Amino acid sequence: MIKKQVDIITMGCSKNLVDSEKLMGLMERHGYKCVHDSEDPQGEIVVVNTCGFINDAKEESINMILQMAQLKAEGLIRKLYVMGCLSERYLADLEKELPEVDGYYGKFNYLKLLGDLDKLDNIDSIENLERVESQTDRKLTTPSHYAYIKISEGCDRHCAYCAIPLITGRHRSRPQEDILNEVRQLVKRGVSEFQVIAQELTYYGVDLDGNQQIAELIERMADIEGVRWIRLHYAYPAHFPWELLRVIRERNNVCCYLDIALQHISDNMLTAMRRHVTKEETYELIRRMREEVPGINIRTTLMVGFPGETEDDFKELLEFTRWARFERMGAFAYSAEEGTWSGDKLKDDVPEEVKQERLSRLMRLQQRISEEKSAELVGKVLTIVVDRQEGEYFVGRSEYSSPEVDPEVLVKEAENLEIGKYYTVKIIGSEEFDLYATTEI
Repeated sequence: MIKKQVDIITMGCSKNLVDSEKLMGLMERHGYKCVHDSEDPQGEIVVVNTCGFINDAKEESINMILQMAQLKAEGLIRKLYVMGCLSERYLADLEKELPEVDGYYGKFNYLKLLGDLDKLDNIDSIENLERVESQTDRKLTTPSHYAYIKISEGCDRHCAYCAIPLITGRHRSRPQEDILNEVRQLVKRGVSEFQVIAQELTYYGVDLDGNQQIAELIERMADIEGVRWIRLHYAYPAHFPWELLRVIRERNNVCCYLDIALQHISDNMLTAMRRHVTKEETYELIRRMREEVPGINIRTTLMVGFPGETEDDFKELLEFTRWARFERMGAFAYSAEEGTWSGDKLKDDVPEEVKQERLSRLMRLQQRISEEKSAELVGKVLTIVVDRQEGEYFVGRSEYSSPEVDPEVLVKEAENLEIGKYYTVKIIGSEEFDLYATTEI
């Protein structure tokens, strides 16, 4: 057990990761050593940053808490704290069921953990909380050349199945200057690639002045010297800000990539899901994206098995997927979440075996599309950034790939590349999830 060491374990999405990085930065400025996602925690304190999005994520978070509680019972750690989405939503239940945890913090008050650790009455005794929230001195857990930039919290969309608004509340945009200052500071630290994230980034700014400001924000971010790549995550199809497509098309350092969760295509399902968009509008959205931004790579998420989904609804989804030929696609089977409209009001009437069968059919189709898309890149010349060295390869990504979720580019280590540097490569081979390349063009 290492005194003054805090092991922080992050569950769930990259938005949670940013919160962990903020906490680590604050704690290290006040004398603690922080270790992230260690397989064998050695510190006297463990903090589990939880996810509460869907049942599988909640179960994974609970299992991690129990695992760390066992270490505490064995005397291998001294204190155990829990923060994040799960404790934001289920605080009273967790305190009752898992009293071995020394303290629970939600999604927005976790920075007060430091005040409690040091027996201070208020975190304002350390630093003003608002300044901490906007500070940029995070301890990055990513490779030093890229970082996640969270531009807002919460969501106003209230889709029928989604618990996020129950956890994070209404949409709250960060001021543009705070975001841009964070980017400038990170550039000074060597970061050149920025993954812009939000639960719903196309809504950015509406709560500030009534206008969608995402295009303006990204254009201003692109103007910052040293920003090599900007990649956009989690757009929403209804009321899409078309000006954003111009920014993607015209700005060389805004990646030709957009992550937009579509969920379904049949009007029956879109209405039941409360997505505020139609089948016709969704087709037009994809057509316009392809036309206005030639070569754009679109990542989406689709859902099967929502209450009332018929075989005809599902066949429409397959047809749409064949037509759209998404470069990247993930899918999941519906699970009812208490507190959501569908979880409380609709019967979960699609049998689990049907959900899984439909999910398999959809993913098999996407696998074929992904293999074909990858094969089309053989012989092409791309720019990649190198993330790491693994075995006999340097592993990198093009502008069309987000870290950890998208296909990677492998270059033989004999070519002696440097991590964090950008190279022009020629694609010489492909698999479903990987490309092989050489710098010999």
